[in-house]
Amino acid sequence: MKKISLMLLLALPAALLGGVETRTLKGVAMPEQLSVQGVDLKLNGMGVRTKVVFKVYVAGLYLEKKSAAGLEIAAVEQVKRMELAFLRSVDGADVAGAISGGFEKNAGPAYKGLEERIKKFATLIPDVKKGDKLVFTYRPGAGLEVQANGKLTGEIEGKDFSDTLFKVWLGDAPADKALKAGLLGQ
Repeated sequence: MKKISLMLLLALPAALLGGVETRTLKGVAMPEQLSVQGVDLKLNGMGVRTKVVFKVYVAGLYLEKKSAAGLEIAAVEQVKRMELAFLRSVDGADVAGAISGGFEKNAGPAYKGLEERIKKFATLIPDVKKGDKLVFTYRPGAGLEVQANGKLTGEIEGKDFSDTLFKVWLGDAPADKALKAGLLGQ
């Protein structure tokens, strides 16, 4: 009887989500797999972005092929997605400013060539409330798509832009080292 009860208990989260396996961190559940325009992506890892002592968001990194190599993930020519689920309300300008600061730390000499697109990117980030989601999806040949709560806010062209954006979380100078480790499944 205990064995049956345990099996039912373990199956409950999947049953509630229509059989989709999920991973949960700080109360935020993300599916283990999802599809982007017919391409199957796997949840590589999850982590929490902490600023000073405040937990700001839970991030999930989705890839076609799992990897623990941050710079390789940033540079690989495949569909990849970063999902940010906010744990608190944050002004869009603050979110964009923090990410833009990460561009400066990770772009190196290429930064000059990204400046106009970074400005455009900042305009695509709305104010967020607790529970809101921002999603950044890179599609080879199409560029980076930005979504807020399931609605497209815009696109940014160029693999170089996307590579640098993913370095903000996964590069040599990440915004948060513990977040990077979580995204890399470590």
